[in-house]
Amino acid sequence: MQLKGKTAVITGAARGLGRACATRFAEEGADLVLLDIAQDLDGVPYPLGSTGQLEHTADLCRRHGAAVLALGADVRGADACRTAVDQALDRFGSVQVLVNGAGIAAPSGKAVHEITEDEWDLMVDTDLSGAWRMMKTVVPSMVAGNEGSVINIASTAGLVGYRHFAGYVAAKHGLIGLTKAAALDYAPHRVRVNALCPGSVRDDPLVEGRMLAEIARSLDVAVEEHEEIFVQAQPMNRLVEPDDIAGAALWLAGDDSRQVTGTTVTVDGGFTAR
Repeated sequence: MQLKGKTAVITGAARGLGRACATRFAEEGADLVLLDIAQDLDGVPYPLGSTGQLEHTADLCRRHGAAVLALGADVRGADACRTAVDQALDRFGSVQVLVNGAGIAAPSGKAVHEITEDEWDLMVDTDLSGAWRMMKTVVPSMVAGNEGSVINIASTAGLVGYRHFAGYVAAKHGLIGLTKAAALDYAPHRVRVNALCPGSVRDDPLVEGRMLAEIARSLDVAVEEHEEIFVQAQPMNRLVEPDDIAGAALWLAGDDSRQVTGTTVTVDGGFTAR
């Protein structure tokens, strides 16, 4: 029960890595505030998490004995972030962990000069500024309690470049920079800020993930072949599992990593070691 007595806010919790982190945290004793836009978004060419999926994540967590507050919230809006965090603090009194998992993989699949202003703004506003807004809203309560761990879900795209993914790469590189700067800002208050960089994560049906399939679609890779093709680039000859990421997030959220801040934990099967 590594997170017993802690409350964690997780964005992007309806499915995918957000759900994987939520259920793992619940198993380890955390109470949870689960946030997701819970609707589709103009400009994103695939369905986002739904209200039903968010409620399913909440139900899975409650089965482990967690107290859960599930809310629809769009991290692109400061008011939405503030309202959600106010409700979290009203319910639980304090927050010790923030996982910034909300993010989009597309619109992508274009060279830099082909990206429209709206496409660029949508990507950066969601994947980078959304994490900043949540930190801006949650961290003051952590500072007041002299305790906290912020985990920003970045990507190997925050460490290396990918062709035709300039917006995503720029946002994730920016998220790692934000992580390092925030870690220095809050270190005197014992609030830690770290980035977690997943590699190619398998779209496990149990968490209803679809990020890897959408990346493949943007690269014109056949859906039925995408796992095999991505595995070919993995030194360990297997895709990363959602629970691999949840396990790393658990370590960063817990007290065993109490001296870890401003760093990047990469879970990519060796992809970026080359």
